[in-house]
Amino acid sequence: MIHQMIDIFLHLDVHLNLILGALGPYAMYGLLFAIIFCETGLIITPFLPGDSLLFALGALCMSEGSPLSLWILMVTLILAAILGDATNFWVGKKLGNQILSKKRFWINEDHISKTKQFFQLHGGKTIFLARFLPIFRTYAPFVAGVSFMNETKFRYYNALGGITWVSSFLGLGAFFGNIPVIKERFHYVVLGIIAVSFIPVVAGFILNRRKNSSSN
Repeated sequence: MIHQMIDIFLHLDVHLNLILGALGPYAMYGLLFAIIFCETGLIITPFLPGDSLLFALGALCMSEGSPLSLWILMVTLILAAILGDATNFWVGKKLGNQILSKKRFWINEDHISKTKQFFQLHGGKTIFLARFLPIFRTYAPFVAGVSFMNETKFRYYNALGGITWVSSFLGLGAFFGNIPVIKERFHYVVLGIIAVSFIPVVAGFILNRRKNSSSN
């Protein structure tokens, strides 16, 4: 099972083509909406692909004979990303403390704790910045809801982050994804995207730890 999931992540371009062939474009739009919505809207699905999926979809849209429209896909997934964060925020605000009051196997408490630290460090901008950080992207709106972040500020960063995240990675995929050297080594590109995504997280926590140790 784990091996199959890794294979899907590393060869998203191949699997997306197979799924598109089986479902057709309209059902594909619906499936992709659901994936992005769940990845941003449900704290139990932080493992779903985000950045790499968007990059692969951008490349797929621009491949010869593709029935997918880049612009329809962009609007669909921006909407999914914004609605996902909004749902996660609402759940955190209404049910967050009740959910966190007990240990639950489907919630990673370490991820919640690290997201709270990130939120304390960056404030409301976390909602925008977390769009580009795996795992934080899923937990940030929930933590914002638990923390009773100002709703107007949340909506602003949610919309700005959703539009920027989806359009940038789809655009990068559309522009670079079908270059032969990238297409032939797509699994390396996926690994590179994942690695680069985690650099700000690691750097931020190292700097924060140094800051705390120096103050002590």
